[in-house]
Amino acid sequence: MHHLELYVGDLERAYRFWGWLLGELGYEPHQEWDEGCSYRSGDTYLALVEAPEGARELDRRDVGVNHVAFHAGSRADVERLSAELSERGGRLLYADRHPYAGGEDHFAAFCEDPDGLKVELVAS
Repeated sequence: MHHLELYVGDLERAYRFWGWLLGELGYEPHQEWDEGCSYRSGDTYLALVEAPEGARELDRRDVGVNHVAFHAGSRADVERLSAELSERGGRLLYADRHPYAGGEDHFAAFCEDPDGLKVELVAS
């Protein structure tokens, strides 16, 4: 993948959630402009762009991207990251099946960012 661009409802709120998470996953700040910023890891970057005023809310179950999944290190790393994301405006999904919501052989945390995009953190 070359890059991924995510439209967010509030850029400051997105910095708090995504900026922290991407930094923890080894991404580094890359570019910054009035309406957004980007983070790079190797040849891949992820951009956060504030959606134009009046944009409709995200429904990840609609046609389009459902979620973004990241390699997140060890099982302990997944637990630490998912706990911290809850403090940064995220929400743990499938709490009754966590951390095996993806199946008994798939240790992961499924979270929702402040705009409702699902983020999956997968243990190596």
